[in-house]
Amino acid sequence: MKSLYMKQNQNIWYLFVSILICFFLYCCKSKDYITYYHKINEIDSIYRIAKQQEKATHLYRKLFRKYRPLNQERTEEYETYIRISDKLGKNFGGKRSLYRLVPLIAPYWRYKKADSKFISLYKKYGIDSLSIEQKVAEWEKKLDKKLIDSFVVAIARDKYGGRLNDSDRVENDLKNAELLKWTFEHYGYPSMQKIGLYHKDTFIPMGVIILHMADYDQHHPYFKAKILEYVKSGECPPRDYAAMVDRNNLHHKIPYTYGVYQGYRNITDSAKVNRNRKSIGLPSLNYRNKLAKDLSDSLKTK
Repeated sequence: MKSLYMKQNQNIWYLFVSILICFFLYCCKSKDYITYYHKINEIDSIYRIAKQQEKATHLYRKLFRKYRPLNQERTEEYETYIRISDKLGKNFGGKRSLYRLVPLIAPYWRYKKADSKFISLYKKYGIDSLSIEQKVAEWEKKLDKKLIDSFVVAIARDKYGGRLNDSDRVENDLKNAELLKWTFEHYGYPSMQKIGLYHKDTFIPMGVIILHMADYDQHHPYFKAKILEYVKSGECPPRDYAAMVDRNNLHHKIPYTYGVYQGYRNITDSAKVNRNRKSIGLPSLNYRNKLAKDLSDSLKTK
């Protein structure tokens, strides 16, 4: 009887541990950010086109409970959520959410700190510019110094001689290809949350280095497959990936897959291009143009 009781307890314990492990694996499972991008495009349209701000805040809040927000360049979704929530008097999380936004804008801080509306929003909740500056400094300390040094060298190689000398350009690009492969293997994708966007006065646009990987057919298939993984994990912006693929298409004189570049001379089927764009989380061509125009207009008013 005692042994039966012990066996039952043991079975219950094994069941409990199994459930706990499954729950842990479920929680730790990386989310597919393609779905996130789709949702952001939908919500942005509700906010930007339909002008339904209250509905947009509700949907943003629901999405950010499920996904880590990204605050992409043109939609600035997390900042937009905070701004319109504040405007409508909705609870967006106050200081906690404002501090959560800081690492997302930190790569652009040298420009963002001149945004008076942004600074005023923080001051409204008792956070002055010095406090934001300190949080940005804390973020910078967490960046990977080894990776930063490597990609400062990589961007110098990429720009060497204005890329005018063929042999130098090829040699440097191939060195950068090996660096990228090594980085992917040991660190994952070198996103702005790992290396930032600037090191002192050196601009480190990862999208440029990736773009030039399209010039080498011996490496392009690897990068096309591998970087797509990082698009899905939310680490690589879909546009950077799409630009690389379209550039390779251009080399082979075939129609664009994603239609990243302005103009439609190399787009033969816009419906197909829009389907391709959607498959990696990019908005449609028309909506892309709307976002670009709104961004241009906003810069004119600053």
